[in-house]
This record gives sequence, C-alpha cells and structure tokens, in this order.
Amino acid sequence: MKNGKPAWLEVLDEEDLQFLKRFVLSSGSLKALCDEYGVSYPTLRARLDRLIAKVQAAEDPKVVDSFQRKLRVLVADGKLPPTLARELWNAHRATAEEGQGK
Repeated sequence: MKNGKPAWLEVLDEEDLQFLKRFVLSSGSLKALCDEYGVSYPTLRARLDRLIAKVQAAEDPKVVDSFQRKLRVLVADGKLPPTLARELWNAHRATAEEGQGK
C-alpha cells in the first residue's frame, strides 16, 4: 500500500477512475452505462473486463516482483501483448540471476 491507497487503486488511471465512478453512480447497471457512453453492451463489457483484469493483476498474491506486476497490469490494460510481456519477464529474471551470480 502506497500513500495509504491499496495497490489496485494505484494502477488505475484517470479514465479508469471515471469509469468506476460512473459504474457506481449507475448502481452497477451496464445497460445505463451503455446508454450514457453511447456504446454497445459487448463494448462496455470488454471495458469492464479489462478493468477487472487490471485490479486482479495488481492484487495477485502470487506475484511478489514489482516488475512482473507492472507487466501483468500492462497486459490486462491492453497496452502490452502477452508474448512481449513474457519475453521481458524472462529477460528481467535472467538479468537478476546474472546479478546474483556475480
């Protein structure tokens, strides 16, 4: 927890926070949000699923490395392809292992 905020809240950007606020104010009604945003249900559902994945990635207790957590959040947010995230994670681990061996 940074600055008294939970880890999942730290990974949300302003757009995510606004979406979450609108979701709460609409009493969790996806239909109402679809009308408000002017988008289809599948589009809105995909947005909500990405937000859920970001929160889950930020709170995953199995992940103890902050770099891996950041990679997972970027993948969940659609900003980084999973294959590239795996490559970066493998390179990071290899570098860390080399540093420990010296």
